[in-house]
Amino acid sequence: MNHEVLLQAWRAEEAVAHIHGWDFSHIDGRYEEETNLPWDYRDAILSVLKPEMKILDIDTGGGEFLLSLHHPYENTAAMENYGPNVQLCRETLLPLGVDFRPGDGDGAFPFGDESFDLVINRHGDLNAREIFRVLKPGGTFITQQVGAENDRELVELLLGPTPLPFPEQYLSLVSDGFSAAGFEIMDARECFSAIRFFDVGALVWFARIIEWEFPGFSVETCRQALFHAQEQLERDGCLEGKTHRFFLMAKKG
Repeated sequence: MNHEVLLQAWRAEEAVAHIHGWDFSHIDGRYEEETNLPWDYRDAILSVLKPEMKILDIDTGGGEFLLSLHHPYENTAAMENYGPNVQLCRETLLPLGVDFRPGDGDGAFPFGDESFDLVINRHGDLNAREIFRVLKPGGTFITQQVGAENDRELVELLLGPTPLPFPEQYLSLVSDGFSAAGFEIMDARECFSAIRFFDVGALVWFARIIEWEFPGFSVETCRQALFHAQEQLERDGCLEGKTHRFFLMAKKG
């Protein structure tokens, strides 16, 4: 395909690279990931969740996953710190009766001691001591996390050698931190699985959204790498890398 035509298509993807909440539907069918994780985050939550439980979702995004659990709103709380998502949560969660409060998952939580039976966190910041503080005795914490080595093949395809954005994100280190905070580790698993892109434009959109993994990426600065990626896609049928995920379930004694 003509290079100028490709550049125009990629610039268009770059221009629309914004999300509302945590919504990747723009590239549905154009990429795939998390197709074979050896655990199911939702099932793990539902295995312990009871209607009477008080539950907190940390870094809830726009509350999309939290609402999909269909937990009684009066027993549901959430926190989020990213400005556009804070506004979305105010518009979406508060009218339902969900106790939403702006808050940083890595800082002090805006909730009192021993407020929750269950705290959940999917791909958000971790603060083991604050999670311990807000959980009731016997309460449970469940998280799925993005690991330090996530998407590295794709990052290096576009940017070359690049420092890890979160070098502490390994199961062993995080698990040790939760044990030190007083938790009993109930389940801990880590895996690497495939992520595949079926057109370069989808990867452009993704790289602009996940800017902490692809620092400084733009179509203009990375055009030669993108042309190389296009050649690889045409040869192999997809662009493939590895996701790094881990799962942790812990109990407050």
